[in-house]
Amino acid sequence: MAEPPGPVLVVIPTYDERENLGPIVTRLHAAVPAADVLVVDDASPDGTGELAEEMAAADPRVRVLHRGGKAGLGAAYLAGFRHALSGEHQVIVEMDADGSHAPEDLPALLGALTDGPGADLVLGSRYVEGGQVVNWPAHRQWISRSGNVYSRLALGVPIRDITGGYRVFRRQVLEELDLQNVSSQGYCFQVDMAWRAYQAGFRVVEVPITFAERERGSSKMSSAIVAEALLRVTQWGLEHRWHRLRRRPEETTSEGSVRA
Repeated sequence: MAEPPGPVLVVIPTYDERENLGPIVTRLHAAVPAADVLVVDDASPDGTGELAEEMAAADPRVRVLHRGGKAGLGAAYLAGFRHALSGEHQVIVEMDADGSHAPEDLPALLGALTDGPGADLVLGSRYVEGGQVVNWPAHRQWISRSGNVYSRLALGVPIRDITGGYRVFRRQVLEELDLQNVSSQGYCFQVDMAWRAYQAGFRVVEVPITFAERERGSSKMSSAIVAEALLRVTQWGLEHRWHRLRRRPEETTSEGSVRA
């Protein structure tokens, strides 16, 4: 793996992930020993936050950000991004705590930042060549694939896995995007961030990953999260087409590029 362009911070949001947190951080540091970890805990009643503090006391690479309660995945990541931008880290990673994002795939994602022309945003993709999903129920796969196809068509972006939550940002991307106006959650948060980066002209690259269903604990997915994503993506797609119709040719600007 080529050296990433600066210190790496992996943001891991948690809510009731006590069983999963230790193993995932151990695997992460085996894969990328120099990476720092920020656990963003939403006052987990199962003691995840307390475990994270014990891990931080034993390892200076681990830090903990406590929040007052469960406020959603998007809000947790935004809190982690703000923390990252207040420090020295040049690369910020999104990773789930439940083991569905294999830390062993992270070196390849980081490598895409400096491979060839280099990426600004790297998406761990289940739906490009070499990517796969393991042990997911058929209905979950259908929802995920359908949501990605719909988002790709509605927004007009050549991203095959825009809902995935395993991704790597250059610091500049988060500095330049208007994070204060991001309020979406769940799948919709991931679509929102990738869509903003693409529209801003950043280079987006998809790298294949193996996504595995969690082995311990329960999924946070709900019908409300899916409904929010459908409604917002539809709204963004309609607004985008309306603005393009109204835009004069001389006002047209180039958008970001995507490659697998």
